[in-house]
Amino acid sequence: MRIVIVGGGIGGLSAALALRREGFEPEVFEQAPALLEVGAAIAVWPNAMRVLSKLGVAGAVFEHGGQLKRARWLDSGGRVFKHFTLPEQEVATVALHRADLQGALLRALPPESIHLGKKLRGYAYAGEEVRAEFADATSRCCDLLIGADGLHSHVRAQMLGDGPPVYRGYAGWRGITSLEHAAMPPFTATEIYGGGRRFGVGPVGHGRTGWWATANESEAVERDSQDQQGKLLRLFAGWVAPIKELVAATSAESILRVATYDRAPVKLKGEKNVTLLGDAWHPTTPNLGQGGCMAIEDAAVLARCLAKYGDVNRALQSYEARRYARTATVVRYSRRYGAIGQWQSATAVRLRGTLLSSIPERVGRSLLSWVFDYDAYEVNV
Repeated sequence: MRIVIVGGGIGGLSAALALRREGFEPEVFEQAPALLEVGAAIAVWPNAMRVLSKLGVAGAVFEHGGQLKRARWLDSGGRVFKHFTLPEQEVATVALHRADLQGALLRALPPESIHLGKKLRGYAYAGEEVRAEFADATSRCCDLLIGADGLHSHVRAQMLGDGPPVYRGYAGWRGITSLEHAAMPPFTATEIYGGGRRFGVGPVGHGRTGWWATANESEAVERDSQDQQGKLLRLFAGWVAPIKELVAATSAESILRVATYDRAPVKLKGEKNVTLLGDAWHPTTPNLGQGGCMAIEDAAVLARCLAKYGDVNRALQSYEARRYARTATVVRYSRRYGAIGQWQSATAVRLRGTLLSSIPERVGRSLLSWVFDYDAYEVNV
């Protein structure tokens, strides 16, 4: 079976590796001329680490990252709303630089299976085949085309024609620094809440600290027209340590500003020979840290469906049916959680603090377990 994967990000590379595990020989076509070390921190939660373990790259991920065992919620003055231990699993939760995760996946694949500088122009059917057509006037015929080309997917645009993703009212920033601070407990992810703003921080291995921030602002705000580091220092002035110290210690040119988008969940219709994976299908806001994890789960389930059924269209029907409900739930919960996190008025901020403080630990652990307990290699396909 000839398989073309469009997109060389975490989802596309995971799909390539999962498919090779099942005996297929997929090819990855990435529009960038090089897979550069860009991005910031990513958390690989147990539901994704199980897949990476099966794919043989969990060791490399663990080697490059920092383990997370606990989480806590604070207000901007440092008052602790909740401090809890993450549910114990047989695999660890690891936070690391996205480039380190991408690199671990890339090194596990044959170099000749990765094609760079290949921007998809579209696809066309040719009998029982589908032909991927690239901007450099080359093409590749295949039995299956997988769109793993992210939020602004070209494959999705042709398949569904459903327009642009939806802006959710707040921007985000991400950074990584070598600063370690006494105010940051080891093995702990911290989320700090204020009016219309949040700040998160956690270890990402080898003495590095990853952080992220959000603030309510219009989609129209020019992302390149101002000093992002200076803007963050102003937005979070007076907040609890070590926010100011972390932002100041991060090189200004490495701070990424990312607008927050998602899409309404949509059921795929089993289009002949073509499917979607990861953000190309179900882009989610980053509030649950599950975007990359969902793509990794998708990769495993899709590979298992193809191995089980052999027939492409039957396999796609099973894959798309099995993945819709779970990914749609994650998209919706992440959006709601983010909306609450961005509450801005003084009354809403007080209400949020009361809600966060009053959540019983068993309830929080139960919700996390629903996400973390999923095993993409055990679910029925």
